[in-house]
Amino acid sequence: MASPQPTTLPIVAIAGATGHLGKHVASAFLTSNLRNRFSEIILLSRQNSHHTPQPPPTDLPSDSPKLTIRTYTEDSIPSITRALHGATILINTIGPSGHSFKEKLLHAIPQSSIQVYFPSEFGVNHYVHDFPHLEWDAKKKHMALAEQILLLTQGPKKVKICRVFCGLFLEDSMGPWFGFDTKRGRYDSSSSSEVKVSFTSLGDVGRCVAALASLGRDEVPEVVHVAGDSRSVGEIAEVMGEFGGGEIEVVEIGLEGYKREVLEGLKESWDPAPYLRFLMGEGKIMHTARDGGGLGDDRELVNPGEKLWKWETLRDLARREAGRPWGDYVWPPMK
Repeated sequence: MASPQPTTLPIVAIAGATGHLGKHVASAFLTSNLRNRFSEIILLSRQNSHHTPQPPPTDLPSDSPKLTIRTYTEDSIPSITRALHGATILINTIGPSGHSFKEKLLHAIPQSSIQVYFPSEFGVNHYVHDFPHLEWDAKKKHMALAEQILLLTQGPKKVKICRVFCGLFLEDSMGPWFGFDTKRGRYDSSSSSEVKVSFTSLGDVGRCVAALASLGRDEVPEVVHVAGDSRSVGEIAEVMGEFGGGEIEVVEIGLEGYKREVLEGLKESWDPAPYLRFLMGEGKIMHTARDGGGLGDDRELVNPGEKLWKWETLRDLARREAGRPWGDYVWPPMK
């Protein structure tokens, strides 16, 4: 039996709302057809920040929730707690440079009205990895601390934690850093070119989070895997070629050798791209049904029958970019 829906609409606080992903998450709450499920969106902003959220646009739809900007002092847990006042959902979209603040954010939550917490995941499921990496290890440490602080409290004050894994960001992934070298007409696959890889557009990630946040607290799952599209390197080459990418050579470079080269040569690295390339080949960014070997597919939970929105696909990207995403990008980057 489904839990009763709250009698008042949720109030959502978003940390990191001016960032690369955060601005798409904030936009989903304010402008998508999910907006009427929330009463207020609070954008958290560090005092004296160079990236303060802009005042609300004047052309927001009439049924958009109230938009509030609240500032906090980064090293003050009481200040952060005050900024969270009244919010029932906290979404953390802070990037890799903010791990220290993320810890303070966790310590503020038990003193607040937060009921559901979305930690800053929204990428690949790094809990299935068999190697260390500075960024993903920091995320694991954050999750362990979150469980220690938030899950030990029992009763109505217990906070629900929801980790959302969306694979690779669609707009950011079709470049030479992942082996998709459009400029030279060559795609490198770290293993079989038939292994599927999952991608989700930044806008769709925002809509996923908004859809999950609109559920009753007890319906929010602990772990979610979604993907706007799942395609193999070979399929991606065909799609891009169809929309103007021309003849693309697909080369399988050898998984074991490439993985060993990365793990031995890039110790203590924060750059995820080389690691993501061999994870693509290992099928560890394949958000498809578990009974088919994937990590899971919760698309119907967040967007049943695509009634809330239409997922953006590789074909959509190929059409928009004439089959040549990042086609003029200089690689390797000039130093």
